[in-house]
Amino acid sequence: MRVGVGYDSHRFDPERRLILGGIHIPGQPGLAGFSDGDALAHAVTDAVLGAAGHGDIGRHFSPGDERWRDADSVELLRSAVEMVQDSGFHVSNVDAVVISERIRISPVADGMRERLAAAMGVARSAVSIKGKSNEGLGWIGADEGLAVHAVALLEGRPS
Repeated sequence: MRVGVGYDSHRFDPERRLILGGIHIPGQPGLAGFSDGDALAHAVTDAVLGAAGHGDIGRHFSPGDERWRDADSVELLRSAVEMVQDSGFHVSNVDAVVISERIRISPVADGMRERLAAAMGVARSAVSIKGKSNEGLGWIGADEGLAVHAVALLEGRPS
């Protein structure tokens, strides 16, 4: 078994749609980023890649590379999972927490779980997504953006 930790954060950008966990959340500002800005998918991708010893999302999907401009981050996660599977591992489960003053996660968590689970080839029950507030502290508490922490457990043997 291998464990990986992922983290991502983005500022809010009112000119973009909010995509989080692969779903559109209407009525909220989007997230700044080179791809679609999906901080949840980015953190999960980092956790999965890290557990397999493959570095981080930027190593494989470099910001600034025009191929990834406005890319669907769930598709990037799907590609990362394929890399990990080619290395002899499969995703066992993922646990993530979205830290935001503004975005309420519980009403949309099931849709996020479904989309991320499908991308990773696991049951929805193998994906946990929680929302937390920063209780008004720091840049997240000032509602400038959000952050995500993720942990992934992989099983298998390196090939």
